[in-house]
Amino acid sequence: MEQKNVIILGGLGMLGQALSRAFSSENAYAVAAWDKDDIDLTDFAMAEKKIREYAPEIIVNAVAYNAVDQCEADDAEYAKALRLNAEVPEFLARLAKDMNATFVHYSSDYVFDGALEENKMKTGCCGGGCCGAGSSGLGYDEASVPNPLSRYGESKLQGERAVRAAGGKFYLIRLSKLFGQPAVSAAGKKSFFEAMLEKGKMESEISVVDDELSCFTYAPDLAQATKALIEEDAPYGIYHLANAGAATWYAAARELFRAAEMDIFVKPVAADAFPRAARRPKCSALLNTKRPPLRPYTEALEAFLRGNK
Repeated sequence: MEQKNVIILGGLGMLGQALSRAFSSENAYAVAAWDKDDIDLTDFAMAEKKIREYAPEIIVNAVAYNAVDQCEADDAEYAKALRLNAEVPEFLARLAKDMNATFVHYSSDYVFDGALEENKMKTGCCGGGCCGAGSSGLGYDEASVPNPLSRYGESKLQGERAVRAAGGKFYLIRLSKLFGQPAVSAAGKKSFFEAMLEKGKMESEISVVDDELSCFTYAPDLAQATKALIEEDAPYGIYHLANAGAATWYAAARELFRAAEMDIFVKPVAADAFPRAARRPKCSALLNTKRPPLRPYTEALEAFLRGNK
């Protein structure tokens, strides 16, 4: 069988590495995993030349700016966020369409405002599509209307709009709270669970926010789910592919230390205990109504811990 050429952009990141492993596990794909030392995606002319030379049938964009608070407080950082989260996806989506390639781009739960409980109390409906047919529990489904609270969320939403406007064969996948094996890239950001494990080695009591609810996403599970979308010729469009089971940071930290058999006292606190420049949604759970559910995050967490031993 002839191999399909796949380009994974952001190949040294947490998600990029998982995607590389997923696609490289079969002879059906010839995988090029490129990071910033391999290609400068902000130089559109040079990037287009290199991508066209490889002639991919699939382009997966795992590049993103995710310094949520920095871009809220600094105009120069916000410009970087817009470049990487909006302009680069637009360039890639248009290029993929012109090459008749399948394009995969990842977005965030932070495109939503999280006002679900408040709306439900006032009107009996959470609003934004989350109470629509096929939804289960409180959260946002794929048809929900975005309304970001932060500059970061706005940059991700602009990227979504650009990809959709470009058209073509695209999968726009929203995720939240990514975790997995650490990024090799120097620009990689530690996951919440990595940070908690490090903190737990130094402290016996840790305060963790307990009033922000969303879903965790295990990078290897997301990578396999992405590959399945393509292989099964799923309809193009928006998908929510976080692991099952919404949790607060506090609940997830307790689960982590229980699973890791670490005797750490986790204290629940309100978000304002840790002042941050950017506002976060209070409830941004992603409802997956279009694909088979990913396993519960608690099971994925066990796999993550086994991999870290």
